[in-house]
Amino acid sequence: MSALLDATLQHLRALVAFDTRNPPRAIGTGGIFDYLRAQLPGFEVTVNDYGAGAVTLHAVRGQPRLLFNVHLDTVPDSPAWSADPHALRVEGDCAIGLGACDIKGAAAALLAVAQATDGPLALLFSTDEEANDARCIAGFLRAFPALAPGEGSRARYEAVIVAEPTRGEAVLAHRGIQSVLMRFAGQAGHASGEQKPADSALHQAMRWGAAALDFVAAQSHERFGGLTGLRFNIGRVEGGIKANVIAPAAQVRFGFRPLPTMDPDALLERFRALGEVPPTHCEETFRGSSLPAGDTASAETRRLVARDLADELEIPVGNAVDFWTEAALFSAAGYTAFVYGPGDIAQAHSADEWVVLGQLDRYAQTIHRIVSSGNA
Repeated sequence: MSALLDATLQHLRALVAFDTRNPPRAIGTGGIFDYLRAQLPGFEVTVNDYGAGAVTLHAVRGQPRLLFNVHLDTVPDSPAWSADPHALRVEGDCAIGLGACDIKGAAAALLAVAQATDGPLALLFSTDEEANDARCIAGFLRAFPALAPGEGSRARYEAVIVAEPTRGEAVLAHRGIQSVLMRFAGQAGHASGEQKPADSALHQAMRWGAAALDFVAAQSHERFGGLTGLRFNIGRVEGGIKANVIAPAAQVRFGFRPLPTMDPDALLERFRALGEVPPTHCEETFRGSSLPAGDTASAETRRLVARDLADELEIPVGNAVDFWTEAALFSAAGYTAFVYGPGDIAQAHSADEWVVLGQLDRYAQTIHRIVSSGNA
């Protein structure tokens, strides 16, 4: 085991021990942030609390051109865990613990690199990625907006590298994400008679769902950067009273994940207009832009700029992915951004979540090379 991996595992053991489950969004400026402060002597450290468990720690040493971002919050553990999720276990070639893959493993490696080198380095730790509430990145971007070309002398960072489980490859593109709450209204009555389309709110919702599935199937030919089609999921349907009562109310929660080339506003309006009876309420509860952000032409241009940066840093470039990351928030704000971290998304959010030690070591060694050479 390399000295850098050994240090990474020591930090990972400490980070996993802190309870940063989200929900319940009970994360404050102490605890894990006290640990981070203690590990970063020589850094200018700023901690901001945006409420509801959204806290950032921005640490800067020297004059870096890159910002490494990693979230410290995790999903809740499930009863399927075979041991204490907050006690790191190293078994065979895997480190097992809540957040080890998503993505405290990368945070631990960044701390190990910070202590093993004295090169310029900028880190942004955040705690609201799992909440679908981008307070942390929004707050950071208010303080450090990306600047237009020609204003580089005033810009803090040229690009942002966001840590998520990408198996040690640079991901240059991924889907956006939109979550929606839709309500339908009917009129309660006895279910023995003939019904018109508008009578039952649940029938309206079911007809809308069928139309939505047909619409999504028709988008299968759309492509961008190796991604195909529109991803869609009806996550929850509620309503009605009992089998012999016409449903007076129903609501549907659904989500869709567009390609970078798809117009999110047009898609939302199209979903709203499907079905025989319009919904009484349609509310977008969360939106995250695609990576890269922008229209068809600008998105491809920005993808190529990110690829050039990955090539310069000698980080292997992987395929686009279906899952969403906060790299899209930086991209939408004007930053060049890509996703890069150890671990596989297949292990994220799972019971006995794990990260392969070899990937963790390669990630740490790569960041160490970049920082020690002054390229960060």
